[in-house]
Amino acid sequence: MEYRIREIKEEEIVELHRFLYLAIYVHKGETPPPFDIIYKPELQVYVDNLGKEKDDHILVAEAENRIVGAVWVRIMDDYGHIDDDTPSLIISVEKEYRGKGIGSSLLSAMLSLLSDLGYKSVSLSCQKENYAVSLYKRLGFCIVRDIDEEYIMRKTF
Repeated sequence: MEYRIREIKEEEIVELHRFLYLAIYVHKGETPPPFDIIYKPELQVYVDNLGKEKDDHILVAEAENRIVGAVWVRIMDDYGHIDDDTPSLIISVEKEYRGKGIGSSLLSAMLSLLSDLGYKSVSLSCQKENYAVSLYKRLGFCIVRDIDEEYIMRKTF
């Protein structure tokens, strides 16, 4: 499958609401929450005024002339928050495009960008049973906190 990783265009930022929803982990056998869950304040921190702050960085994967995956970071007080100098990372890929290397490419591109920009580290929150934990570990993320059903992970550059 052909795809390309690129910076998001300003007019495409609205699509990140869909990718925020796709980033919500749903346990096996559970019904996904309604889409409007993303409008809760604890989730709006991921997209509210995104692209307006100096530490907001957004990359997308484009395939078949549409965005099929997204990764973004910003410094915020979210589930993966470590400190006020470490951006938190959010990534998701449309279900039918998973398992094709797109998530790995998005993540690698963002890690390179952050390193090039001089960030010291990046963090994220991930459910323990999420298959992506192994991807994060393979790319150098370490568990810094183990909280109930989730890990807070950090990659240091």
